Amino acid sequence: MTVEDQRSEEVLPTPSEANPIRVLIVDDHALFRRGLEMVLGQEVDIEVVGEAADGSEAVTMAKEMVPDIVLMDVRMPRRGGIDATSAIKESVPSAKIVMLTISDEEADLYDAIKAGAMGYLLKEISIDEVVADIRAVYGGQSLISPSMASKLLSEFAAMIKNKDDRPQLPTPRLTDREMEVLRLVAKGMNNRDIAKQLYISENTVKNHIRNILEKLQLHSRMEAVVYAVREKLLEIT
Repeated sequence: MTVEDQRSEEVLPTPSEANPIRVLIVDDHALFRRGLEMVLGQEVDIEVVGEAADGSEAVTMAKEMVPDIVLMDVRMPRRGGIDATSAIKESVPSAKIVMLTISDEEADLYDAIKAGAMGYLLKEISIDEVVADIRAVYGGQSLISPSMASKLLSEFAAMIKNKDDRPQLPTPRLTDREMEVLRLVAKGMNNRDIAKQLYISENTVKNHIRNILEKLQLHSRMEAVVYAVREKLLEIT
């Protein structure tokens, strides 16, 4: 095992019955919250620590419970999910937020990423996928529903057209391999698929993504894609 492989494994402890992933569910539909709680409650490595009916409740409960994962709806009364995401990331930075919504609007997707969400999933996905995605985000991955990937790129393209000013400071240089990884991330590919595409290990992919984030001084892979497109490091066609 290489030093890089060892570094990539130094992440979070493996979730288990004794050390479950703590989840906060935020949605204004009570039946949806209850159904999701019942399903997640059957998983020995996941614990639902609370439910909130809107963004205001979510912020308060997140501060009190410090969940690992927040499943957040986008459009809710009193305070929406995107505004609540920004507030939670400021007060509980360790919480990883996944938008789980019916909204397939490009603007909501882009705003959620800017607010700090690590995932954007549509409610059309199966419950099994929700469970798997919770574990993936807990493990450090950023996720987006495949049907939203093209919408994300469309939003990036529109952002480029509306941006005339170029940055004054030099852009951090990424290696050719890091650029390859970033392009595949932009297509919505996960670490496993990127590894297969480039014939490298998942650990190596994780190391490349870590290096990209360090160089760009960003916090998530989706933020890195936003940055790269804005600075014209990536071309969207």
